[in-house]
Amino acid sequence: MTTDETESRVRERCEAGDLDAAMRLSLEGYGDEVFSFLVARLRDDDIAGDVFSQACEDLLKTLPTFRWQCTLRTWFYRVARSAAARHLRLPQNRADRRVALSQVSELQNAIRSRTMAHLRSEVKDGVRALREQLDEDEQQLLLLRIDRDLSWNEIAEIMTDADDPADLAKASARLRQQFQKLKDRLRDLAIEQGLLTTE
Repeated sequence: MTTDETESRVRERCEAGDLDAAMRLSLEGYGDEVFSFLVARLRDDDIAGDVFSQACEDLLKTLPTFRWQCTLRTWFYRVARSAAARHLRLPQNRADRRVALSQVSELQNAIRSRTMAHLRSEVKDGVRALREQLDEDEQQLLLLRIDRDLSWNEIAEIMTDADDPADLAKASARLRQQFQKLKDRLRDLAIEQGLLTTE
């Protein structure tokens, strides 16, 4: 299913009041990529799994009032980023914030299993090793732009709290500049580690 089809079907289910189906479609469409985003951010499969569960709960809670001012895909990333930030601020409260969601737990577990196997095979890759030298925000920027091919406005919506179009445009421009500097830095690291030659 394409992104446009997922967006349309989820919106249709939300408008019909069928939040279980809307959530299932959301997870089928975007669950794998959002979970791998959390693994890259948190650098721990188990913690990422806990945060992914929280993000799914948060997404389900927001679906009834979601205004479709951005794509659901972007919103899911933003919700996941927020769940990760809360976890990083208050890790001791992680277990206290959990509410079981039986309607999505089986699908969550399938996504976690598929994604973890894929990520384990990438760990040996030289590019992956370079990425691990970057800070969390730099890794997120690479993942969202290169791996997910999101637009700069979508990335700005995910990585900042800007909602106003003028603020989003500024944030988007700032992220583009950071991305260019990051590419240059990665190139230098690749040369330094013998993964890339200057000739």
